[in-house]
Amino acid sequence: MATTTSTVGAPARPGELLSERIAPGILPKVLGPFDMVAIFVAIVLFAVQGSVVQPAGASAFVYWILGFLTFLIPGAIVTGQLGLMFPGEGSIYVWTNKALGSFWGFFAGFCAWWPGTLVMVATGVLVVNLLQFLVSLPPFNVQNPLSALWQQGVIILAVIWFSSLLSIMRFRATQNLVNGVFVIYGAAILTVGLAGLAWLLGGHPAANDFSRSAFGLNSNNATFYGLVILALLGIEVPLNMGVEIKERKAITSYLLWGSIVVMVGYLVLTFGAMVVVKTNSPSFNSTTAILSAVQTSLGAFVAGLVTLVMIAFFIFNTTVYNYSFARLLFVSGLDRRLPGFMGRVNRNKVPQNAVLVQAVITTILTAIAYFVFGSNANLSTGIYIALPSP
Repeated sequence: MATTTSTVGAPARPGELLSERIAPGILPKVLGPFDMVAIFVAIVLFAVQGSVVQPAGASAFVYWILGFLTFLIPGAIVTGQLGLMFPGEGSIYVWTNKALGSFWGFFAGFCAWWPGTLVMVATGVLVVNLLQFLVSLPPFNVQNPLSALWQQGVIILAVIWFSSLLSIMRFRATQNLVNGVFVIYGAAILTVGLAGLAWLLGGHPAANDFSRSAFGLNSNNATFYGLVILALLGIEVPLNMGVEIKERKAITSYLLWGSIVVMVGYLVLTFGAMVVVKTNSPSFNSTTAILSAVQTSLGAFVAGLVTLVMIAFFIFNTTVYNYSFARLLFVSGLDRRLPGFMGRVNRNKVPQNAVLVQAVITTILTAIAYFVFGSNANLSTGIYIALPSP
């Protein structure tokens, strides 16, 4: 049953949003430093990006470092300052309200929310890709698995609605599950790096060129800098749950340790893929190259285990996106910039209505791409590519 909250006892301070007064009273403080790091990593560290940049060659490492220095670290510093100054629910929505007023605050919140919601479809697509890789491994050896678009659509919808179910449970219980997956996800990433190391120690040459000239930056690989920045987006998203943080030091802790985990993770993933998997091979797949590296170096069994972990991660990653971006709808509902029912919580003290609205929107988008236009694979792919473009 949804619960409404429309009465506030204390008088408003100048420039204070209604959501800043209401949200702290109805949302429990459950998030500690480790929780925040797990959320940050779920949002920012997409393992598949470690091999998506591989076509840049060895210069991918240079672009990663440039991305860390010019975007991730400065972004973490700015986010830390804003988060400590205005620790409200909604992060960029609240900050822009303070700086530029209500219209631009809502506009910024929408611009943050829309791509975040679309990513829930994209993570479902990644689950499909990973399942396809898994059942192609021994002992299954299935050729062209899950090739029908309707099959892929069903899996994506299952991921979306399972994540929605988790998102409306008691937040502490859901976060405990997210934390557990975060730990094994870290182990899987280290396994990819170990695959690269084992390949070299086994006497095999690196699959790609690591000469000094291969690290050069030029016009042919310059676009990969943009891809790196895209991979690092989402620094502020954990602060969408700003009033649910138990202690303020968790903000600086997650920005420090989360950034370190992300930097190490991406470098390890790119190393493992580039050392083992040849980029110009006809069979190269940028989404699953990190898993191919494990299969080639450590065997199909280990690759299967890592793939299962990655599938679990992207299912729970969808959950993190779901409950994080639902908070933007929630505070907009509290401030009456969206219908008031968006600002209600259920008996578990989580914004159930906002979560369900997101689930319905992503269900409609998935149905259009995979069922309505399911007979035209190119059209469905085009729709999927176009939607995340904001």
